[in-house]
Amino acid sequence: MARRKYVIGNWKMNGLSATIADAQAIFAAAGDHPGVDVALCPPFTLIGAMVAAVPGAAVGGQDCHIASSGAFTGSVAAPMLADAGASLVIVGHSERREGCGESDADVRAKAEAGLAAGLSVILCVGEPRAVRESGGAIDHVLAQIAGSVPDEFAADRLAIAYEPIWAIGTGLVPTVGDVAAMHGAIRGALAARFGAAAEEMRLLYGGSVNGDNAAELLDAGDVDGALVGGASLTAGKFLPIVAAAAALG
Repeated sequence: MARRKYVIGNWKMNGLSATIADAQAIFAAAGDHPGVDVALCPPFTLIGAMVAAVPGAAVGGQDCHIASSGAFTGSVAAPMLADAGASLVIVGHSERREGCGESDADVRAKAEAGLAAGLSVILCVGEPRAVRESGGAIDHVLAQIAGSVPDEFAADRLAIAYEPIWAIGTGLVPTVGDVAAMHGAIRGALAARFGAAAEEMRLLYGGSVNGDNAAELLDAGDVDGALVGGASLTAGKFLPIVAAAAALG
């Protein structure tokens, strides 16, 4: 089945109020590509301002807590994101799994929290370089899929982002064949577990995506879009990726 391309910018810990102008420029230019769904996930501090500055734009959070409220200093709950105007949330990013020790069970609970709050969820999986070099990448990622993906969800509200950890921000990129093989394995595992619903889920690639390699990566088998880091901070770098997605339909 044909799935709409989906390109999401993860601003990570970047952005102040002045950079809302960059978001406005990105969303304005993205309007030239109505066949591509485009979203930005800025720091929590900018969600409300970005939603107000670009009404109707898809704006998301970069993480959420498992609980809907409580004594969790410094954390942000999924209902808070929704209240601020967010429509999606990223969970399980490698920087959370690796840097904060989040387990598959943690990621699954966060995904469930996001879905319960009415948000769409971008659930990240990926392998470190040692695992890739040992030949265990697919097994590693499929174990994350098994442990992280909730049992119940609407297929149009959950996307999987494959991001090889060793490629994030390094300039290193797996071969198109490797990306296609991983996405095909993910699709197969989802189909075995969820049946026809797996065909509706979008699988995104993330890891040093830029305007030069986007067309090739997005054209790999079972790649429905991209989760973009550093190249999403300005329209000049992000829009070529959106345009590449649009060209592929």
